[in-house]
Amino acid sequence: MKVSHGLPAPPLSSHPVLTIGNFDGQHVGHRELLATVVHCARERQGTPMVLTFDPHPVLVLSPGTTFQFLTSPSEKLAWFAAQGVEHLVVLPFTKAFAALSPREFVWSILKDGLGVKDLFVGEHFVFGKDRRGNTETLRELAGQAGFRVHLLKPVSSRDAVVSSTRIRQFVRAGKMEHARQYLGRPYSLKGTVIEGERRGQGLGYRTANLRPDKDRVLPPDGVYATKMVWQDAVFPAVSYIGTRPTFGKGERLLEVHVLDGDCELYGQAIEVQFLQYIRGDERFDDSGRLAERIAQDVQQTRRVFAA
Repeated sequence: MKVSHGLPAPPLSSHPVLTIGNFDGQHVGHRELLATVVHCARERQGTPMVLTFDPHPVLVLSPGTTFQFLTSPSEKLAWFAAQGVEHLVVLPFTKAFAALSPREFVWSILKDGLGVKDLFVGEHFVFGKDRRGNTETLRELAGQAGFRVHLLKPVSSRDAVVSSTRIRQFVRAGKMEHARQYLGRPYSLKGTVIEGERRGQGLGYRTANLRPDKDRVLPPDGVYATKMVWQDAVFPAVSYIGTRPTFGKGERLLEVHVLDGDCELYGQAIEVQFLQYIRGDERFDDSGRLAERIAQDVQQTRRVFAA
């Protein structure tokens, strides 16, 4: 997959078939949109393309806003390539860019900059300064610029439109099954295993510890049925995210205990997939009571996998 940071230099791609968006989360709606773009490009012997922005527009339009992502930039790149995108264009989102009128955006970016022939967007797509442009505006301007606009209906699940905003709400509420339904896969966090204080090992439950990225959406502190992915192998696991209040509040970590197996994972890259919330975080009077509760968590997690 070719990646252009800024508008690509000529020659332009052959018959560009484009969609536009941030695609955080890469949920089932995003996947359907990209599948349509790729199919159209193959039919027309063209190039399936995505136009996206960095940083996320909300960070520029609402400075000081805390914004957390469902996926990292590297995960997003890998996903675009896996979906069949051949050319990804990443434009810097600045205040000057945000001030472009709908006409300026269509002419300078879509027509002259990318040479778009077919554009696929959702039926509620808005663009240009102060979001003044809508799909009616887009179709009118596209007709003048010489490219086609295709509007797609939003994908729905659980009687609601699938959106990254809704998925963030599910994850923050610990509703991992709902998030999985919207994503089409379990919500996951990736990282490199760090060395912890070995308290889990002392309790009889060795853990691999990750330091969650502060820019990522995190589920509530507590215990979860999870899967750990390491070197393409998948392991059933029980995981805890929190500050370990039994030992005095500390740094928030993600601690993963593989149910069956003992892997040496220090310094290794792993992925933790969240399947189901088990319980919230608790403070115990002593480590013995904590060990008893972890044993119950392990048994409950085994029942989740058995089901």
